[in-house]
Amino acid sequence: MKTISPNEVMDRLSAGEPLNIIDVREVAEVKNGKIPNSIHLPLGLLEFRMNELNKNKEYVVVCQSGGRSSQAVRFLDYQGFNVINMDGGMLAWEGKVE
Repeated sequence: MKTISPNEVMDRLSAGEPLNIIDVREVAEVKNGKIPNSIHLPLGLLEFRMNELNKNKEYVVVCQSGGRSSQAVRFLDYQGFNVINMDGGMLAWEGKVE
């Protein structure tokens, strides 16, 4: 499984790189803030909404601590998507939130 550090995500965003970030946390968790411009797609709905994603794009997947996002990455990778798990999740995120 490919992984990326929160600092690397911040660096790439700061450099103006357009990243496709999927936040797989629950609604109540996202209310506390999410990475700006990330897509909220709860893990439980991923199977039903993956048709909204593009297999030609790379996605960084985020959750609270990294566990659910690693499940999502395994699932989406098996489905043919280009996905990367953000290590440590939002607990490790020190960047801006919206």
